[in-house]
Amino acid sequence: MNNAVNSRVPDTIWSGTWVAERLGVELVGDEGLTDLLGLALRRNPKRAHLLVSHVLGKHVPQSPTVVYSHGFALGRRVRDLLGEEAATAVVLGYAETATGLGHSVADGLGLAPYLHSTRRPVAGVAPAGGFEESHSHATSHLLLPEDAGLLAGDGPLVLVDDEFSTGNTVLNTIRDLHARYPRGRYVVVALVDMRSEADAGRLEEFAREIGARVDLVAAASGYAKVQTSFVLESD
Repeated sequence: MNNAVNSRVPDTIWSGTWVAERLGVELVGDEGLTDLLGLALRRNPKRAHLLVSHVLGKHVPQSPTVVYSHGFALGRRVRDLLGEEAATAVVLGYAETATGLGHSVADGLGLAPYLHSTRRPVAGVAPAGGFEESHSHATSHLLLPEDAGLLAGDGPLVLVDDEFSTGNTVLNTIRDLHARYPRGRYVVVALVDMRSEADAGRLEEFAREIGARVDLVAAASGYAKVQTSFVLESD
């Protein structure tokens, strides 16, 4: 992952060009990374640039076939990874962005039951788990499955998000659920793995800490290289 990538044809303007030129942001990684991601701006003091998926179907228009096929393909990879254990897996998608992606991953996996987190408490329903997404605008997630025993099995838990960046959200999720419903294996699934070098080893360290196997499956990997200073011009 040493070279900047932009595999789009020369006469097509990449959707991250405007932000990249003004903020000095460069996506570095696997070939085809910029086919999956663009860049946008947001009002956030932690990080001004925002990675925007081209294939998620949430923020920019995309063919439903393209959206579904990317999630389904990831699910097939998880099924191959798990082998016989795939028959006992449960899939968890993250609200709000990865709810649909999680469905397609579950379809690719086979007959795995699927649930997603929510940010809305429901009166009279006790949460089966909860965790924090520290970089989000609304940080608290709840798990409110209709079947309270859905998370109590000992088969693999497959956690699906659109982007794996710092890994904090995933680690918070596993930490909370492992304390309630310990199991021996977790699989993290994302369209893109955008961890920095500093974050790259945290998943392995965490797996050793809790005594479980934690795998990662992603369609592409890379990172955002940001200049230390920039001037944002107005057009």
